[in-house]
Amino acid sequence: MIQRGRPVYNMGNWYDAQGPLAWIQRSLSLLNLGILLLTVTLVVAEFRFDWCESLVGRYLMTTNTNRPEIGAIWETGHHTISARQSIDGIIIEKENKKQHLRTARSFSELAQALSAGQWVNLDKAQFKALYLSLTLARQRDLIQPARLLWLLNTDQTSRIFCEGRSGGVLVYFIDSQNRVIHQFDLDTHHQFNKREDVSGPLETLDGFAGNIYGADQFFDAVFRLPPEMIPDLIPNGEELLSEQGRLERVGIANAAEDGVIRLGFEFVRLGERRVVTARAREWAVWQLSLTLKGADH
Repeated sequence: MIQRGRPVYNMGNWYDAQGPLAWIQRSLSLLNLGILLLTVTLVVAEFRFDWCESLVGRYLMTTNTNRPEIGAIWETGHHTISARQSIDGIIIEKENKKQHLRTARSFSELAQALSAGQWVNLDKAQFKALYLSLTLARQRDLIQPARLLWLLNTDQTSRIFCEGRSGGVLVYFIDSQNRVIHQFDLDTHHQFNKREDVSGPLETLDGFAGNIYGADQFFDAVFRLPPEMIPDLIPNGEELLSEQGRLERVGIANAAEDGVIRLGFEFVRLGERRVVTARAREWAVWQLSLTLKGADH
């Protein structure tokens, strides 16, 4: 169709090109070139900066609390978090236990820190400090000072190994070839020095009937024994000195238990009686009993 003054073309739709030349012209229009340039820019930016993945990730993080926790991925993540928390707890527990072992000021604290089957190495200086914190009687109960002096200064002792057990610890002196050159059991030491406090006279305790002596009679027999035997009879003299009241009577138990015999020290204060029990070596108590019977005759 030709109008007056100028030709008029029927453009139709943009995709209804009238021949190859018109199709090329329409394809290279500013709109199409802009769309192509924008698409290429977005693709290149995605490969270079991963902006699409970042947007999707931020969206998922924002809406994470609103989505149900189901599926294999959620379960795997939950197990991973639980495992990490458990590992962190184990590490913290081990560090706390190591710190507690390093700062232990007595064998009792060391025994409390070690569970059955657990072990720890002590250097010679730390073991010596723990040993010297004991009373002289308790030191002799664990190990003779002369032997310990040799173990701590000889090159044969490579390390000191402590293993936890029910009621105490086992202590081993190990040489450079992992052989045990000496050992002792802290459980025996703990039981030997165990004490009890009971309100009332000695007659209220089982096992002391017939073996109750006045304090003067008891100590008169004690001082007739060799001086080196007295610490095995009264191992906790420092604790008895701290008791309030006057010591009037001492009882000797009728039966031995694990190589020790109970002694009951009866104190009187303001008209009230209280008994403090201690554990003495069986062989020393028998010697004391013979001395007491000889004094009676």
